[in-house]
Amino acid sequence: MVLLILSAIYLLSPAGRIANAGAPATASNSGDFPHFPAIQTNVAFWEKIYTEYSTSEAVIHDQHDLSRIYAVIPIVDYLKPGAAQANKAVLTEEQKKYTAILKSLALGTPPLTQEERRVAAMVRGLGPSQLVKASESVRVQIGQKERFTEGVIRSRTHLPEIKKIFRSYNLPEELAYLPHVESSFDPDARSKVGASGLWQFTRSTGKEYLRIDGTIDERHDPILASHAAAKFLKRNHSVLGSWPLALTAYNYGTAGMARAKRDKGSYERIFQEYDGGYFKFASRNFYSEFLAALNSAKKLEQSLITPVHPSPSMITIRLSSQVSIDSIKRHFKVDGKTIKALNPTIAQSVLDGKKQLPRGYLLKLPAIVANSPESVTPESKKRASLNVASGR
Repeated sequence: MVLLILSAIYLLSPAGRIANAGAPATASNSGDFPHFPAIQTNVAFWEKIYTEYSTSEAVIHDQHDLSRIYAVIPIVDYLKPGAAQANKAVLTEEQKKYTAILKSLALGTPPLTQEERRVAAMVRGLGPSQLVKASESVRVQIGQKERFTEGVIRSRTHLPEIKKIFRSYNLPEELAYLPHVESSFDPDARSKVGASGLWQFTRSTGKEYLRIDGTIDERHDPILASHAAAKFLKRNHSVLGSWPLALTAYNYGTAGMARAKRDKGSYERIFQEYDGGYFKFASRNFYSEFLAALNSAKKLEQSLITPVHPSPSMITIRLSSQVSIDSIKRHFKVDGKTIKALNPTIAQSVLDGKKQLPRGYLLKLPAIVANSPESVTPESKKRASLNVASGR
């Protein structure tokens, strides 16, 4: 498998550069979201990651100069279970290979193999110290074409409503495209560091705007979380004064970006020069990723022909006391999967029967199972009145 993968490396031109890296991007509101000359290469790189490079491809590149791509290699599709572990050894070996070649060139060793000569041509003009820096900057990025396309298709369910939410806060509706970067519009997305939902709020930040406890996690409700994201982004903008800074703060933190602004002043200088705290690759590229996602999603929206499925007819009932999921299932003859699909904020502990739904919770149910207000028998055996709050 290793030999097969390595033999299929896509050889790039000697320059190893992204074509048209300096071409102007096409954001719909350049006043709010400027495409600074300093980030054009980065935006072009992320557009290719989102729309050209497959989840079955790994891009070996320089993390400081995103136009310098050493190779693109086939890997086990990253969307498949266990792919990360299956690919780990191959990707580590590839990274080491190009690190070693660059170190050798930094020492003045003449390139001998065809691959060494190709890399030497790519970095021609760099001095020894620059080559050492390049050897320490080899990075791997997995392509996201299929994942991004799936996200654009998923976004059709909620994007119109999210745009309306942002307009209601007097914010640019383009901000509604940020979940393409954060979660690929998956309301159930969870990160290794504990961020969750469409907007990938951490528990600490999310609790400032949403209910997050042992029974309810509103981060997984696309509409409630979008209101929270609008409030958070509006606060960032009021503190930092521009959308490039406010969006970068979404990744790096408001206080951290305020320090960076005090130190460097402008977004461009922060992007090019700032290296304080944890301002590393992800934070430096966050605004570029947003612009790339915005451009790429808008283009795909025009080319993808997918039906928009109407939302199921539902009723919403307010629980007048605590009640178990089993009681809900029995009374309305509805399965747990349906309950979870209509109520993504319900915590797993409730679905597992370890905890009860809290009093006052607005529970959504298929309209077909309940045509009028009913009663549910909670675990305490008392009758719990369920009042219709709204329906459609």
